[in-house]
Amino acid sequence: MAAILRVNNLPIRNMTYRLSAKILLVLCAVSSNALAETVNIAVASNFASAAKALIQAYPNIADDKLNVITGSTGKLYAQIKNGAPFDLFFAADRTRPGLLQSEGFVTDGESYTYALGKLVLWSPTHRGYLSVDKLLAGDFRHLAMANPRLAPYGDAARQALAALGYWDDLQGRLVIGESIGQAFQYVESGNAEMGLLALSQFSGINREYSGGIGRIPDDVYTPIEQQVVLLTDNSGARAFLQFVASDGAKDILRLYGYGVP
Repeated sequence: MAAILRVNNLPIRNMTYRLSAKILLVLCAVSSNALAETVNIAVASNFASAAKALIQAYPNIADDKLNVITGSTGKLYAQIKNGAPFDLFFAADRTRPGLLQSEGFVTDGESYTYALGKLVLWSPTHRGYLSVDKLLAGDFRHLAMANPRLAPYGDAARQALAALGYWDDLQGRLVIGESIGQAFQYVESGNAEMGLLALSQFSGINREYSGGIGRIPDDVYTPIEQQVVLLTDNSGARAFLQFVASDGAKDILRLYGYGVP
């Protein structure tokens, strides 16, 4: 009868089996980490909440690490040109993605419109449906908006005020934020009584705000076509971009106040 060697009362063959199992687990972990991707996503301020909702619904969220970096479209564009390590850029316009493509920063493919933005007027001190003309012609000290040179929603606000006949008269009462997010903060903090903002900032799950909003007519500003571009050959970025174009993602975008192409 063959003898079985023992170490600390454990048969050698049992120890070998356990050691092999541990090695297999380590190899599986290494393989899983190798397949996982870190994806850095530059997102225009108006799209921050919707982007987080899309990430939560993303089927591969357990595998890939998705980092969201928010800012004005103009500022993010400048950072990309200066070498910021972003894999995707969800802009608030079509101009900057087009420029990045012509300047050689886009990995492959063309930019495409992922959402259509809507402009609104928010007043925390009013209730119900707001008459935009009545409020803009009324007595108030400050109106917040994003910088027209940096933020597409700021440019849309400028166009709307000009078309409605208020741009020149309101010059001394405008409070300009770097982004649409900062313009929102000006109103929320009381530094401005009203703000020309994005409908998406008042939409989505469990969004609460005081006061009322009024829709700015679509025909007084250029349609806000928000486009996205792929900046690196990152498989995780490609997969997330494919998800954003799906029907399920479009339902989320509608929930967050966007039109979809």
